[in-house]
Amino acid sequence: MRRFARLALGLIPVVGWAQTQASPTASASLPANLQAAQTEDPLLKSLIQETLDRNPDLAKAKSLVEAEKERVPQSKALPDPSLTLGLQNDGFKGIQVGKMETSYYQVMLTQPLYWPGKRSLRGEISSLGAEASKLTEDRTRLTLIADVKRAYFGLLLVRGQMELLDQQALFWQKASDITKLRYEVGQGSQADLLRAQLEQNRIRQARISLRSEEQVLQATLNRLRGLSSEEPIPTTARLEDVLPEASPVEIWTSRAEKESPELQAARLGIKQAERSLDLAKRDRYPDFAVSAGIMPRGGLDPMWQVGFSVSLPVWSKQKQQRAVSEQELRRRAQGSDAESIRILLNQRIHERSAQLEAALDTLRLYREGLLVQSESSFQANLAQYETGRAPFLSALEALNGWISDRGGFLQTLAQAQALQIAQEEFNLAGTPAITAQSLSSGSMGMGGSPGGSAMPSSPAKSGTTSAKGEGGPAMKSM
Repeated sequence: MRRFARLALGLIPVVGWAQTQASPTASASLPANLQAAQTEDPLLKSLIQETLDRNPDLAKAKSLVEAEKERVPQSKALPDPSLTLGLQNDGFKGIQVGKMETSYYQVMLTQPLYWPGKRSLRGEISSLGAEASKLTEDRTRLTLIADVKRAYFGLLLVRGQMELLDQQALFWQKASDITKLRYEVGQGSQADLLRAQLEQNRIRQARISLRSEEQVLQATLNRLRGLSSEEPIPTTARLEDVLPEASPVEIWTSRAEKESPELQAARLGIKQAERSLDLAKRDRYPDFAVSAGIMPRGGLDPMWQVGFSVSLPVWSKQKQQRAVSEQELRRRAQGSDAESIRILLNQRIHERSAQLEAALDTLRLYREGLLVQSESSFQANLAQYETGRAPFLSALEALNGWISDRGGFLQTLAQAQALQIAQEEFNLAGTPAITAQSLSSGSMGMGGSPGGSAMPSSPAKSGTTSAKGEGGPAMKSM
């Protein structure tokens, strides 16, 4: 019996250690400057910087921006001149140049010219296209940063869950020893012993799943920063070290007006459509061409020629007028698209602000009530078991309740981070979730509380980003 008492009392230090790890008020009582310092996670910063330096998608976007800039001078250039070489000869019996006045060689140069204003409008349209490609680069950058953050916080979540699993494994190992001892002395049942062994196997099963998720997230981070999938990523931070702060909706709305690549691209699209409309109207006016040539005649005096030609828009009703109507309709469509994006962006900001407020309230409930109460419940059940007033499995089930609440707390932290990241990304799609193997399932014991579910996806205007950091919202090309 002394050995049995030592095993039971050996559980108490682990509970105290777990309580220290999950101090409900630890982060809440941090000074503001320390909380700000925690936000600057050096590992996360280095991962983001490596991604921006090495990621091929961003390098591709930058190259396309430079390519678009090269189109601007092309669009403003004059059409290439044409060189005409000819021979006019009298008769077919021989070359009569120098013998007959109407026989000569001909060298002529012709230069087409646009109606005034067309070249500058073409240049403006190309310049706006180059600006739009720069916004595509900005979208790629924002998405990459968000993908890195999602994968990084997902990795912290998984490793936090693995720590909880280790704690639970320690308790169940001790439980197995205690039930085995009680069974040997005739005070316990075989069912208790089998239950303890069953839970140990369930923990092994959950650890396999978590390790798989850890490898996937680590491979995702390595892919984003252009490294081998097997490159280790040692983390020292914990998911609960940084708590997102809810900012007023007005601040996010103001930032989105200035920083959302999709909204800025749509507004550039309106300007581009307006310039295209002006060009279509200007195309109703004719273009010109000037030419000059010289006609050597051998020993006779050379002849010369200058000319001026103009195009005749005789089919303007079928061509130029239709082009004006087309560009007017495209301008209206672009205006509607910009307004649609603005409304959707405003909706997403309000949705995420409300969800983040709810997540932060839930976290306060965890810190101020659930975590403390579930741990107290476990300690009370353990004390009752020690005095013989409750079965040992009731204490261990209370332990599972506390582990479940800790898992729910971590999942809610990850949910809050996911919402914050989506806000910073100005994601038009539904909020991509950061999830991990839940420890609050029935297979891990009884008890627990809500909080481990993933956020539902909303209908997306553009592509979504997965929980593992794949992909991102796509911008419309103009």
